[in-house]
Amino acid sequence: MAEPVHVRRLTDQEGYELQQIVRRGSTNSVSYRRSMMVLSSAGGNGVLVIAKLVQADEDTIRNVIHRFNEIGLACLDPRWAGGRPRLLSGDDGDYVVATATTRPARLGQPFTRWSIRKLAAYLRRVHGHVIKIGREALRCLLARRGITFQRTKTWKESPDPERDAKLDRIEEVLEHFPDRVFAFDEFGPLGIRPTAGSCWAEQSRPERHPATYHRTHGIRYFHGCWSVGDDTLWGVNRRKKGAANTLAALRSIRAARQDGAPIYVILDNLSAHRGDTIRRWAKKNRVELCVTPTYASWANPIEAHFGPLRQFTVGNSNHRNHTAQTRALHAYLRWRNANARHPDILAAQRRERARIRSEKGNRWGGRPRAAET
Repeated sequence: MAEPVHVRRLTDQEGYELQQIVRRGSTNSVSYRRSMMVLSSAGGNGVLVIAKLVQADEDTIRNVIHRFNEIGLACLDPRWAGGRPRLLSGDDGDYVVATATTRPARLGQPFTRWSIRKLAAYLRRVHGHVIKIGREALRCLLARRGITFQRTKTWKESPDPERDAKLDRIEEVLEHFPDRVFAFDEFGPLGIRPTAGSCWAEQSRPERHPATYHRTHGIRYFHGCWSVGDDTLWGVNRRKKGAANTLAALRSIRAARQDGAPIYVILDNLSAHRGDTIRRWAKKNRVELCVTPTYASWANPIEAHFGPLRQFTVGNSNHRNHTAQTRALHAYLRWRNANARHPDILAAQRRERARIRSEKGNRWGGRPRAAET
């Protein structure tokens, strides 16, 4: 009499992966059924019991157990035989990927981007390397190679020769003197117009705002300051940016720390922030201006706090005039400072940080991410 068929002793890793497949898998999945066979055999069940459990033929169960004993977890994936032979070689696939990731204008085509239809038609006409492939097969090929249809982005490298020194100084004051660090920037322009947003409404009956074609109220800029130590945000609306308004904001920041200790103000390199009058005043009043490098406003931590400001006061708004807009803005600031750790505020800040970092992959207030090796 032949010896009963049993699976060999499982390793810890094999047992863990088999359990994960059984817990997550579908009863129609081949890997799920084969995992059930292997685990049942490892639990001491015979072939007849397993056949009743998974509703499979006994010979099939024996074959699966033998294959697992030979090659391990690789036996869980079926190797289907037959089918139409491949029409594209590996070199053809590389050529398709290279073509898809090349701008059409470089290949003499009169458009700026490929569609699946245009790319498939072009590949059939290439002199010396004709590739006949359908649109669906082309889409699947690009997906397997990790090529997806993405929105293009813009970015600028900072040409500032003191870029690293400025970033080092900002990181240093944020780490060692957080209770004496303030971040300043302008938010805007803020116009008087109905602004799209989102809110709760009946299905298919969204809230509607009137369209405007004549805007006679002008614009304003919110001159905001964030105190890093106590997580407080305040500011005022002004008609325009300028050195006088910047100096007034710096004086209000200096007044927030009346003990005379030196303070550090992080701000971008706008010309209105770097005038001689401002520098003389800052030196006299023990205020160090930590200027961000050129094209590196992401290093200013107040940028993340403008995201909630945009979401909660500008989005879905329809203010009558700048007075009403300013009142709404200050009402939000009072609520925000009383609820600085509110989950909605923190979530909006995370989204804003991700937005301002996404184009260059910069860490928050730090260097670009190191290239993965």
